[in-house]
Amino acid sequence: MDYSRVLQISLNSLSAHKLRTFLTMLGVIMGVAAVISMLSIGEGAKQEALEQISILGINNIIVNARIPEETPGAAESLGRSPGLCLADGENIARFSSQVANVVPQRFEPIPTISYGSNESAVRVVASIPSFVNSSSIEVEYGRFIAERDEVDFSQVCVLGAKAKRQLFAFENPIGQQVRIGDLDFSVIGVMADKYIGRGKVEGLELKNFNEDVYIPFSTAVKKFDRVMPEAGQGGFWRRRSNDSDEGQAYNTPEIDQLTITVTDLKYIPAVTKLVEQVLRRRHAGVQDYEIVVPESLLRQSQKTQQIFNIVMGAIAGLSLLVGGIGIMNIMLATVLERTREIGVRRAVGARRHDILRQFLVEAVVICLLGCAVGVIMGYVISRSITFYAGWPTIVSLFSIVLAVGVSTAVGMIFGIYPAVKAAKLDVIDSLRYE
Repeated sequence: MDYSRVLQISLNSLSAHKLRTFLTMLGVIMGVAAVISMLSIGEGAKQEALEQISILGINNIIVNARIPEETPGAAESLGRSPGLCLADGENIARFSSQVANVVPQRFEPIPTISYGSNESAVRVVASIPSFVNSSSIEVEYGRFIAERDEVDFSQVCVLGAKAKRQLFAFENPIGQQVRIGDLDFSVIGVMADKYIGRGKVEGLELKNFNEDVYIPFSTAVKKFDRVMPEAGQGGFWRRRSNDSDEGQAYNTPEIDQLTITVTDLKYIPAVTKLVEQVLRRRHAGVQDYEIVVPESLLRQSQKTQQIFNIVMGAIAGLSLLVGGIGIMNIMLATVLERTREIGVRRAVGARRHDILRQFLVEAVVICLLGCAVGVIMGYVISRSITFYAGWPTIVSLFSIVLAVGVSTAVGMIFGIYPAVKAAKLDVIDSLRYE
């Protein structure tokens, strides 16, 4: 008996009992759909984390200024720390064999900018021309800040994609004047739109870079006051005073962030330790900064996602296991129902392995048909999750191959016992079975 004939007999047998076949496939359908949808959520989260961390720069080490803890008796130490400053970056940049670039940034306390009657909520970032070399964000059109802008203290700015849309819509902003604080700045460029996702990875809040507006660092230093407003009005840095005012125990940092680009990914651990040592020495041991390593965040995110995929895959696999048990039960009932048919086939020359093969093929066909429907359902569920919940999902080829492979294995494993039982039936007893 060739396989095409066995397959034809199996399909005829299954189509003769459509409802029973569908109910048998239901466990496999739900299992495959669960596997694909769960893995698609995991793959989507993995890709989103990778994209978000790539925005920070996988070769970067980021140092953020933060408010130090004012513990009892620590006021003198707090006063000795200069806060995060340009000199920190200059000391780190001396290790040129491992450090390719050091970029300072200041975040000015200006919540909105305006153009005519239009306003946009933004984060005003003062930085230097080499910022683009340490960031994955590119200039879409126009140009970025140049060295001559720094030297001339030019009042020029580069808009983030969202800021551009809110202020200018479809109008070309290049050359137009926007109001930043009390000053007019000429727009010289627009940054490319960057997808931010949910804005958090491994507990780290990511800013929406599309809302950033970039101005020359030297311009910000000369023309904007570094002292923030009162804490309740959006500022939180307080300038240290020489008088006896309590609560003024530490210096206002000169900059808010340092982005250190490493020449090679393999140097990340060594440079991180070096940065820690330099900052600990220069800041007198005061923790008025925090170090963020995107590469470490990525590894931690991948590890967390791997655990998530294993757990979700195991849960979804239970559905396939239940579906396999259902197949075995139905196939055992089918063997009893078709005992006389088995006897007739054996009597006219069918061998035991022909009967074994026929029932095994039927079990596998049930699983493959259920798998096909499950793949479609899993894809639809994944798209629905993206549409309604806003979670990114990616249906990978691996998840489909895994689902098909597992469902085929389930069909064979749980179909073997009923098939063996059918093959071992005695011919005479089978012919007399009513």
